[in-house]
Amino acid sequence: MKALETDEEFRLAVAGLLGLGEILQQLKDLREHMDRYIKLNEKRWRKWHKTWNKFLKEHEKRWEENRKRWEEWYETWKKFLEENQRRWEENQKRWEENQKRWEENEKKWQMWYETWKKFLEENEKRWEENRKRWEEWYETWKKFLEENQRRWEENQKRWEENQKRWEENEKKWQMWYETWKKFLEENEKRWEENRKRWEEQFRFNRWVQSALTEIRDALGGGFEYFAARVVEAVLRERGVECSVRVNVTLPVDGFKEVDLFCPEPLVVGEVSVAVRSVEEAEGLLEQLRRAVEAGEKLTSRRVYLKVLAVEYAPKDAADYLRKQSEKEEIYLILGREYDRLNIF
Repeated sequence: MKALETDEEFRLAVAGLLGLGEILQQLKDLREHMDRYIKLNEKRWRKWHKTWNKFLKEHEKRWEENRKRWEEWYETWKKFLEENQRRWEENQKRWEENQKRWEENEKKWQMWYETWKKFLEENEKRWEENRKRWEEWYETWKKFLEENQRRWEENQKRWEENQKRWEENEKKWQMWYETWKKFLEENEKRWEENRKRWEEQFRFNRWVQSALTEIRDALGGGFEYFAARVVEAVLRERGVECSVRVNVTLPVDGFKEVDLFCPEPLVVGEVSVAVRSVEEAEGLLEQLRRAVEAGEKLTSRRVYLKVLAVEYAPKDAADYLRKQSEKEEIYLILGREYDRLNIF
């Protein structure tokens, strides 16, 4: 070891024996390879550095855009949070109101539950009473059906007996029918004879009535008949033939007495010998109105002529009758007028 440290030749000889030259050559080759690698790597790093600078600039640009976007988003988000906060506050108020409503509803349901509970208890009580009543009704109905069945059996027996009686009655009615038939034939003969007798009597009555009418017309017949003849003459002038009857009883609302009457055309009239005041004149007019109403009701026709005949009347009553007759389209037959002062 001392020789290796002091003797250079010995060291070289030993190194040659150990193949140190090859090692040195390989180290030299390694250094050359290393230099080429460093140059190539430096070239790569320079290229990467340019790319990295470009990337950084682009990256900085993107971050700047991203910063602006975040700022815009922040403002939007801030507005959203404020709006959302407001909505949540409104929602909170609504929930509070809803809570109050639910509490009120809970109270109502509690009251309803108590009411419903009472109703069910009362209803159960009523159904129990109803069941008892139905049981009582069933027993009563059962007894009724048994009693009804017994009565129907008795009724059937009665109908059988009734049928026998009807058969016997049919025989009796047959006998009665033959008797009644003979009676009707005999009665028909008697009625025929009676009809002939009445026809002869009617012919005689018509002859008597005609004779009395002629006698009455010849003698004048009173103021009613005079008024009737005047009305017939007035109608004849109008081309209407009408036989005006006197003191006719109309069967309307019981009976209605009419002084002058002709059914076709309908002529109704009232007659008075004397009217002493305006009040009596109005009463006579009202009597005529009722007579017209009765005549129209009886004949179902409109009145053709209304007649009012007065034989004596003071001047004021006569004037009143003229005025009302003109107003109500009444044919007025007025006899003598006198001044009330001349009477006393």
